[in-house]
Amino acid sequence: MSERILIALRHPALAAVARPFIEGWRAAGTVFRTALVVWALGMIAIPILNWTVGPAALDVAIPFSVIAQSAVVLIALIDAWGMPRALGTALLIAAVTWVAEAVGSATGVPFGAYSYTDKLQPQLLDVPLLIPFAWLMMLPPAWAVARRITGRWGGAAFVLVSAAAMTAWDLFLDPQMVGWGLWVWHNGGGYFGIPWVNFAGWMLTAALVTLLAHPRDLATGPLLIVYAVTWFLSWFGLAFFWGLPGPAAVGFAVMGVPLALALARPEEARR
Repeated sequence: MSERILIALRHPALAAVARPFIEGWRAAGTVFRTALVVWALGMIAIPILNWTVGPAALDVAIPFSVIAQSAVVLIALIDAWGMPRALGTALLIAAVTWVAEAVGSATGVPFGAYSYTDKLQPQLLDVPLLIPFAWLMMLPPAWAVARRITGRWGGAAFVLVSAAAMTAWDLFLDPQMVGWGLWVWHNGGGYFGIPWVNFAGWMLTAALVTLLAHPRDLATGPLLIVYAVTWFLSWFGLAFFWGLPGPAAVGFAVMGVPLALALARPEEARR
């Protein structure tokens, strides 16, 4: 079997796809690799725990997976920037996104009319404190995707692609979290019960945080792995475990576009 895999990877197309992941794995440190494996195994365990233990297992599994992925991303930021800048950026992401969520859930702007249930605790102003970690765990990977696609750090194209790559993930996330009863949309909407304005709100929030954070000089390979693993596991889980084939198909296609474009572009000299 291993020989077949090696032979397959010699195919130019497959080798081109695998190369960024291999390079990213090699560029990452031991701490990042260990945290990545722990997070991925935790993600794989969620549907198994739901099946064997029951829905109550999600009360522990969801926070674990979010914190574990956030830790993976924070480690990548620390490896690239050092502790002070990495923690400062993490706090910036958390603060801005918490404010956006607090305003959004209270007023309906910019995401539409929604509210969180009491399933995720603790909460501050009716926003679970876990939610900013969800932004932290995916926005830097979206930056890595945008850097690969645009070849730049900063500029309008970089900000726009970062926001789009981040928002594409919500095509998976929102239907799944609504299905789990973590939040509710008061007026429904055109995307599996979710209003389209929600995605405009995601674009706006992600773009604002990117502008404020002004990221640069990140090793994109490790973060690209996080983006790709999230894409694959989200699709697989929604399609085969959570009974959401529609969002699974849409998310697979839409989030797969920036991933494919990023994989097609080699990492250029950082600017």
